[in-house]
Amino acid sequence: MRALAPARLIIPALVVMMAYGFSFRAPAGAAETDAVTSFTLDNGLEVVVIEDHRTPVVTHMVWYKVGSADEPPTKSGIAHFLEHLMFKGTDAHPAGEFSRVVADIGGQENAFTSSDYTAYFQKIAKEHLGQMMEFEADRMTGLVLDPEDVTSELQVVLEERSSRTDNDPGAQLGEELDAALFLAHPYGRPVIGWKHEIEALSREDALNFYKRYYTPNNAILVVAGDVTPAEVRTLAEQTYGKVARRAEPGERLRPREPEPRAARTVSMSSPRVQQESVRRAWLVPSYSENADEAAALDVMASVLGGGANSRLYRELVVDGTTASSAGGWYQGSALDDSRFMIYGVPQPGTSLDDLAASFDTVIGKLVDGGVSDSELTRVKNALIAEAVYAQDSQSSLARIYGVALTTGSTTQDVAEWSDSIRAVTADQVVEVARKYLRPERSVTAFLRAAPQGVAPAADGSDAAEELPAKRS
Repeated sequence: MRALAPARLIIPALVVMMAYGFSFRAPAGAAETDAVTSFTLDNGLEVVVIEDHRTPVVTHMVWYKVGSADEPPTKSGIAHFLEHLMFKGTDAHPAGEFSRVVADIGGQENAFTSSDYTAYFQKIAKEHLGQMMEFEADRMTGLVLDPEDVTSELQVVLEERSSRTDNDPGAQLGEELDAALFLAHPYGRPVIGWKHEIEALSREDALNFYKRYYTPNNAILVVAGDVTPAEVRTLAEQTYGKVARRAEPGERLRPREPEPRAARTVSMSSPRVQQESVRRAWLVPSYSENADEAAALDVMASVLGGGANSRLYRELVVDGTTASSAGGWYQGSALDDSRFMIYGVPQPGTSLDDLAASFDTVIGKLVDGGVSDSELTRVKNALIAEAVYAQDSQSSLARIYGVALTTGSTTQDVAEWSDSIRAVTADQVVEVARKYLRPERSVTAFLRAAPQGVAPAADGSDAAEELPAKRS
């Protein structure tokens, strides 16, 4: 529970890629009927209702339009830390009661934080929806934080960072890659925060962040399941409608990333590395920045790295002897400029440098040779079919809309996503490849086994021998 959100929650993909976790593609046609309804309460809370009457179950999600990219300087990790603290209880519902009730009624709950949003959800039988709304509305403004709880939970977060990042060379390299790709934008800092800044977070920091951003006019309620809009409106007005606006967070202004001018390289070596690999990321626009180009980037991501039929996999794994695995993805759902990533694991006898050079060869063939009509049709059909399959999951539907609405898109954008994919041309795919997959927009990250002669520390650990990441 209370986990970091996968960093790649996006409108366009329901796939798993490396350590970046799950991503969701907009459901093709999901909002083209009366099944999706939206309205706003008087206090500013946005509400989205997604009807799914197959089973008497409901997914209830509250999304706050704030994430790690909205944190003040020197306070990295405060959004995620507050997410943990939100389970500490209120005067009306002391610590542990909310989770106990969810368990007693056979439900599920969790929460997650990303760069652009923080979300809390429960999946329960429909008759318990009003109770879940009452609990969430209460902790929207009624959180009580005992100093002892803050201190103990800070240690939990530090242990989470230690296990997920500080003891994982691949995760460490990912942090360094992001920091090199985003020179000015806060997407360059980890969602969980830098360790030294987490250690300095306080109860006052958490309460200040809570009071500024946890207000109904900065939140979106998404309810998916066996409900009608009228039922949800009535319950929402009885619960959330009683919560007064208490802050005006204002426009989400972040530093813009300067136009990249130089290719960058990040390299990490560690005795812990069992499988060497290479990744390359480029700075690209998101759907909120340029929807037309984003659709073309989505298609290009599938052409280059989307599974066993992608060019990277076919040319480097199936037809060649360069890689044992290869692929790529595009993070389309972000409030600001985002990333396009490809990766590969070398075959024995192939160097990481040679594998990285092979990336250039595959991309060069795309730019110079274009995309055939048959390949384009196959990729677009696969993308849209994958989106249709995603509709079978009630929770995925709720998550798709929450991500979209907290990253600058609308319910209409979600509804029209499949049409935007169908409209992408082969020339547009080539154009975004030529425009964005340029060396000066990229960061290449190498994960290497420790150099020969580097031995584990005397105490049996290898932490003392791990080499720091290098940027060049």
